[in-house]
Amino acid sequence: MRVCVGTIVHHPEDARITHRQIRALLDAGHQVTFIAPFTHCNVTPPPEIRPIDVPRAVGLHRRKAIRAARAALKRGVKDADILLIHDIELLLALPRKRPPTVWDVHEDTAAAMEAKTYLPDPIRNVLPPLVRSMEGRAERRMHLFLAEESYRERFAGDHPVIPNLTYVPDSPPPAPGDNRIVYIGHLAEARGAIEMIEIARRLRPHGVRLDLIGPADADVRPLLRDAQREGVLDWFGHVPNQHALRMAEGALAGLSLLHDLPNYRGSTPTKVIEYMARGIPVITTPLPRAASLVGRVDCGTIVPFGDVESVVGAVTQAVLRLRDNPERRNAMGARGYFEALHHYHWPLVSGEFVGHLERWAEAPDASQARQPGRVLPV
Repeated sequence: MRVCVGTIVHHPEDARITHRQIRALLDAGHQVTFIAPFTHCNVTPPPEIRPIDVPRAVGLHRRKAIRAARAALKRGVKDADILLIHDIELLLALPRKRPPTVWDVHEDTAAAMEAKTYLPDPIRNVLPPLVRSMEGRAERRMHLFLAEESYRERFAGDHPVIPNLTYVPDSPPPAPGDNRIVYIGHLAEARGAIEMIEIARRLRPHGVRLDLIGPADADVRPLLRDAQREGVLDWFGHVPNQHALRMAEGALAGLSLLHDLPNYRGSTPTKVIEYMARGIPVITTPLPRAASLVGRVDCGTIVPFGDVESVVGAVTQAVLRLRDNPERRNAMGARGYFEALHHYHWPLVSGEFVGHLERWAEAPDASQARQPGRVLPV
């Protein structure tokens, strides 16, 4: 099977797209053409794929990337059996002549508008209804993958859920240490970046440092650079997922301080699962799915939402309690690891992911393959 995969929004080394989905396709013996912003992100494409370079859609500057994507998609699908896209923006760039098409729905795009600080308020208010309209039209014209069970509520059909799992090591990782906490993921105000900078300052006198691994929004980059110059934290920027997870091993705790926003309420933060997979106790705000998982497994601490000062105080106390109780943090790390190994290991669903694409590629005509509850391409 020849698969064309496209993104103009995500990093070419995005964990879900590249390290899980594309890797699963290659391991199954399929050929992959990958349309992605390689040059913009300074990424050398891996030799196993056929790359097509495009500009990246960033902030309000998306028209150029969408125009380039339109040409790239025409080129990429010429010999493809199926097209897999990862951005709602690519719905605006689809060629008329194309194979069966799949949209992998990563997030609640309309709800996510609230956290996009670069959008002027009038645009932020107008976009959600337009996004919902685009979602409905896409559902009528193509297959969908959903990253979360909660996304089913937005669609009329019954679409397969391919959750954001991770690779879990076969053997237990190193036990949590006592002098370093970690954050993996995109850094933004809505994801707790401001709180984490203050937490790092608060913990410095106690001999505990903070490692931040991931890219950052433009509005928080200066604050991160200043904090790094002060010596209160280490910010590594983007690191490929498999390397980032190895860097995190042995940390005292992993932070997930997402704010109480609609886009986060129905999701299980991937970073929570990644911390568990690496034997790291989790410290998370009480988003329903994160709090339910961490509380059920007893693999971390749930801190309340609140203003910056209250969150910083709660997290600081949680970190120091874990530092002073090695038996408890080791037990938390072990429970999280074994839960991740048995229930959140990507190979548990990778075959299902590949199988759906294989079946859809073999049935390009909806009249040949319509299933109850499915909406297939026209």
